[in-house]
Amino acid sequence: MEQTIEFRYDTQLLLDQYVADGQDVDDLADDLVDEVRDHILSTFKGDSLVVAADSSEDAFGGEKAVLKLHFHTNEPWDVLSYCRTLGEIYDIVVEDMDRQSRGLKG
Repeated sequence: MEQTIEFRYDTQLLLDQYVADGQDVDDLADDLVDEVRDHILSTFKGDSLVVAADSSEDAFGGEKAVLKLHFHTNEPWDVLSYCRTLGEIYDIVVEDMDRQSRGLKG
């Protein structure tokens, strides 16, 4: 019996957002999680949403929030486009779960 996948693309990424002068990095991380989660839930269809963030430093001592996003959707390019407006995105993975379920590389 063939399995139907409602939301085809497993979309994952990391996002860096740097603090502004006087901003608390932990508050930035918390606010970023809330903003991304709320926007994705209200804008995109999908499931299996996981959004987490923590404070970090870059190699030069700059403070930043690092956000991890995981989301199953049929619109990964729109999710990537939105996230790009918030900061630098990297470690981007978009896997086609339909292909994977048929034994093909995703």
